[in-house]
Amino acid sequence: MSFSVKSKLLISGGVIASAAAIWHLLCIWVGPSWFAFARAPKQIIDSAQQGTLLAPVGTVIVAGLMFACTVFAFSAVGLIRKVPLVKPALITIALLCALRGLIGIPTFVTSAGLDIWQIVASTVWLYVGVCFIAGSIEHGTAVNSST
Repeated sequence: MSFSVKSKLLISGGVIASAAAIWHLLCIWVGPSWFAFARAPKQIIDSAQQGTLLAPVGTVIVAGLMFACTVFAFSAVGLIRKVPLVKPALITIALLCALRGLIGIPTFVTSAGLDIWQIVASTVWLYVGVCFIAGSIEHGTAVNSST
């Protein structure tokens, strides 16, 4: 099976989304220190420390959304069966990931100096957004040419 560059970008975005989902789920298993390292909101870190359901349920929801990104990416390139609403999902995911990447820019510099975590996370999500933009263009072109 041969893939175009845009399809390869979409596959890489899907792989990164899955890796991020797994990493989020590992936060539940490892505990509050990973939530803190991941810069989770204070309420989530407190929940993890207190053993309430907010942290694990919220984390499972976020991981599920990230796995959904992978499903849409892999469906669009034909690695898995076609799922409904691929084109609008790809566009929505592209916009959200790019926005997440760009929104972190003002937080690069904190009172403590450069926030390396924000730089890495924002760069990764901006890359994933670009991958989904490329994939949505490729998918839109493929859909239009087949009709």
